[in-house]
Parts: sequence; structure tokens; C-alpha cells
Amino acid sequence: MSPVVKAAAVQISPVLYSRRGTVERVVKKIRELGEQNVQFATFPETVIPYYPYFSFLQPAFQMGKEHLRLIEESVVVPSDETHAIGEAARSANMVVSIGVNERDGGSIYNTQLLFDADGTLIQRRRKLTPTYYERIVWGQGDASGLRAVDSAAGRIGQLACWEHFMPLARYALIADGEQIHSAMYPGSMYGQPFAEKTEVSIRQHALESACFVVCATAWLDVEQQAQILKDTGSANGPLSGGCFTAIVNPEGQIIGGPLTDGEGEIIADLDFTAINARKRFMDARGHYSRPELLSLLIDRTPASNVHDRARGPTESHEPPSARETTVEVL
Repeated sequence: MSPVVKAAAVQISPVLYSRRGTVERVVKKIRELGEQNVQFATFPETVIPYYPYFSFLQPAFQMGKEHLRLIEESVVVPSDETHAIGEAARSANMVVSIGVNERDGGSIYNTQLLFDADGTLIQRRRKLTPTYYERIVWGQGDASGLRAVDSAAGRIGQLACWEHFMPLARYALIADGEQIHSAMYPGSMYGQPFAEKTEVSIRQHALESACFVVCATAWLDVEQQAQILKDTGSANGPLSGGCFTAIVNPEGQIIGGPLTDGEGEIIADLDFTAINARKRFMDARGHYSRPELLSLLIDRTPASNVHDRARGPTESHEPPSARETTVEVL
């Protein structure tokens, strides 16, 4: 792995109501970035097929039609769509972090996918707690994916949107030694105050983690905003502003961007020597920590709806060779 990684934060528009169309746009962008020798890229939160803006505009009893449409267009993991993204990552020799609406049976989740440069899906994690109105749309995630992962571009951690307001979730990745933090937000909503809060969050995390933060938000053009307002029966709505696509270094300084309007990408070189330069002064997982006084407990057990408990050894379904045995040694 090179001590310098070329990274991109991508501000891109979805193809409204189309999983296939949005995946095609993402694949095309990955290939374009590959031609620029980008090694790592972050795409926005649930950009495939699109963020559920309707849930912010409609009361719960009115959103059935839009909710069902999103379920039908959401991504199954694995699927042809994830294979296409993985293949694009492989062709571009790029590590790709991207947000999707993941369908699992009759439920959907806010999921972050991480593809290595060989196209392998190396992490699938779900947002721990959907925010406010999002809880009507998405299920909750578990902490099995709340960890940093080694990749061809370095050690990567991922969080979505207001997970950055959860200090313990962020510290889980800090303690796991992330070098690049992939931050995803929806963008194109809430206006300038949302962009300002995003900036504060990602710059603070870069300082505390002593890592690079690559942050991506999505963009809705005027026609897309109008379409969503029409389809939700909303006379108006805050579906503009709120974009802050940028790259931050371990000193909390913005080294690329921000991009706050329109589609595009922010590209910057991440010099990993800056990580140790920062940690020499403040290492939150090392010399600046006090684990005997303050520590974090995480249950990374994958959540399951069914737990089988055998009542006795005669009910075990394991073959004899797989069962634990005790041997007395004389």
C-alpha cells in the first residue's frame, strides 16, 4: 500500500425511482475516476436507488405508496447490482464505499457497502439507528459491522449521517485504527444549517481519530426536487442546500472542497505520514487514552430473529466429531 492514496468524494444525483438507472450512473462514475487513478472513493448515503425524501415530507399514514416504491427498487445483497459495482471497482482498481437502501425480505435498511480494489465486497454494515422520521422507513442495524476494515487503500471505517453524533460509535472506529473514514450524508435537504453541522462533525472526527475523512452528499437538481414535491403532494419543502462534499486531513483541515452545489467530485492526495504526525501529539486509542478509567463495551454479535438452545447433549445436531469433548490425560 502506498503512503499516499488518491481519494475522491463524489457528489452525484440518483436516477429517481430507478435502482438500475442509479447503479449505471455509479458504475460510470467509478470508471471515470479510475481513469484519473483514484484509489478510494466515497459515494453518498443511500444514493442507490435514492434517499427516502418522501419520509421527511409526508405524514406516516400517507407515505405507503412511496414507501412501497422504495422497497421494490431497493438493493438485495448480493445481487446483479452489487456485482456490477464490484466489477467496476475491480476494473478501476479502486476501493469504493457507497450507501444503498438494502432490501432484506420485507424490510429495508440504510446500508454501507465497501468494495475492495479487486471487486470483493469486504463490508456490509447497517446504520445503527435511523434518524427520527427515517425509523418509519428503515430497520435498525446491529454492531457487527461497527469496525474498521483493511483494504488496498488502507484501513477504512464507515458511518452514515447522524451516526457522527454518536460519540461511542465513532470511538469504536477510532479504537479500531481507521486511517480513512468514509462519511455519507443525504444532501439536498435542510438547507445551509445542515451543511454547517456536517462540516463541524467531520472535521471534529478527523481531529479525534487522527484520520482522513472523505465525505459525500447527494445532489438533487431543480427538476428532481419538483418531481418529489409533486409525487408527495407537498406544496413546498426544504429539498435544497445541505450539501457538503469534502475531504479533511488528520489536523481537521479541509484539503479538498467543499462542493455545495451541483454534481462533481472532490479529489485529494491522502499522505498517511500526516496520521502519525497528528498521533504523536494526540492518539485517542494510545498514549492519550485512559482505558483503566474509560473504556467502550460493544456487542458485535450479529442480530438474529431465531436463537436455538439445545436442552441437552442428546439434542445436538452436530456430528460427534464437531462436539466439544474432554480427554483425561494420565
